[in-house]
Amino acid sequence: MEDVRDLLQNLSRKYETLQKNSCRLVEEDLTLAHSHILYEISKHSKPSMQHIADNVGVDITTFSRQVKSLIRTGLVEKRVNPNDKRISFLLLTEKGVHTISHLNTILSTRLNQNIKGLSEFERNTIIQALKILTKSLSTTK
Repeated sequence: MEDVRDLLQNLSRKYETLQKNSCRLVEEDLTLAHSHILYEISKHSKPSMQHIADNVGVDITTFSRQVKSLIRTGLVEKRVNPNDKRISFLLLTEKGVHTISHLNTILSTRLNQNIKGLSEFERNTIIQALKILTKSLSTTK
């Protein structure tokens, strides 16, 4: 049996390269870290900074610097929670929504190009395997 870690490392590197190359094609020339943050914000309703930092997997200090950069470029807004001033919410601006949408389209197109030679059964098998793997990894700490 093949080493699962080797397969995952290889898959991770290839997907990261695909993401980096796709980030260069959007108007803002995003970094990979910025694209991860925009993606996570787009998937949640008024997420807190800490929530997104945890999802992205970086400490809050590093994350804050990244968010400041995204605010300066006009992609993200930061709003203080009126009920608890210690908590800030993150929102995509209209420009941020357009940017992440554009990046998602580029990535989807590239991924589809990479798997177009596979049969429908193979594509469905990959999707099901990724769902099962994601679920199983979610239960481990």
